[in-house]
Amino acid sequence: MKILHVVGARPNFMKVAPIIDAFDAYAGSPEAEVEVRQVLVHTGQHYDRAMSELFFEQLGMPKPDINLSIGSGPHGWQTGRIMEAFEPVLLEQRPDLVLVVGDVNSTLACAIDAKKLGIPVAHVEAGLRSGDRSMPEEINRLATDAISDLLFATDRIACEALRREGVPEERIHFVGNVMIDSLLKHRDQALRQPTLRQLGLLGPEGKPQPYAVVTLHRPSNVDDPDALREIVAALALLGREMPVMFPVHPRSRGRFREFGLQPLLAEHGGIRLLEPLGYLDFVNLMANASLILTDSGGVQEESTILRVPCLTLRPNTERPITIEQGTNRLVPSSRCADIVAAVREVQQATAVREVQPELWDGRAAERIVRALVNWFLRQRLPPAG
Repeated sequence: MKILHVVGARPNFMKVAPIIDAFDAYAGSPEAEVEVRQVLVHTGQHYDRAMSELFFEQLGMPKPDINLSIGSGPHGWQTGRIMEAFEPVLLEQRPDLVLVVGDVNSTLACAIDAKKLGIPVAHVEAGLRSGDRSMPEEINRLATDAISDLLFATDRIACEALRREGVPEERIHFVGNVMIDSLLKHRDQALRQPTLRQLGLLGPEGKPQPYAVVTLHRPSNVDDPDALREIVAALALLGREMPVMFPVHPRSRGRFREFGLQPLLAEHGGIRLLEPLGYLDFVNLMANASLILTDSGGVQEESTILRVPCLTLRPNTERPITIEQGTNRLVPSSRCADIVAAVREVQQATAVREVQPELWDGRAAERIVRALVNWFLRQRLPPAG
């Protein structure tokens, strides 16, 4: 069975790494019924050489077999360029299956290419829905799920969303969360990193001081100058109480300059603008934080397992399981006063209880491998009768 894995941006790496590992483990087991060959394609949708290589190294991933080096650009241009570059790869490699993850443009582009060539598609993180079709990621999720042959869901809410959309039951597989596979595998190693000491976040006894972590990159937050100014004002108020550690996404850094917000950030010493962090450093930073403010889907999930209160600066989320578990709260307004009020509510609440959503146990990738092997064996059975 020849499987072609697609990654396009750093969040994809944490989702594909455990699946590659699980297939390697399967191939090395005496019970393996199928010989497996894996091919890793990096579209280069978001590509920073140093950071990408660091993530691959820390996650123990092999270097990509093929790199399309597409680069950033408008959605239509980028999706089209990926499709144009990926089709010859499919014709040359002729895989039995293309596996796509998440909701980036690479996910949709490569799924469309494969289906038009008659190649089956598996989608990992299927069924996640925010209900907000103004988000490009929501369109990618809906369209990818509509054409995928195997849909691997992280939770039962996602399974129900797929059923409501008419997906046949035999295509839906509830397997758990591969992002959490990566987190659980690397958590202890991450906690041994000198991240907090290097950032000056340790107290005199070597224990972490209170601090908040912020990540922002969604257009609704960073492309609107009024919204971004309100968020920065709220972070400045929080920064008077504790350091605010802000690993800055390139999109956000550009908007700070464009909207003239750098002086406002500079005058509030509590806000620490950091370069993007490697995976292990970022997990360490999140795990020891008092509070996380984000608009990232993956961070909402990771904070749930790390038991760190999370505020999602969006009116909706495609990870409603985190709301159901009580580890995450939505802040539907970007007004400074509303963000500050939400921070105060979290600070006054009791500690986040220990939770583990169903099947978020570090074995999602194993379930995916078993489902794919069974699917492949069924394809080889002779027709009944």
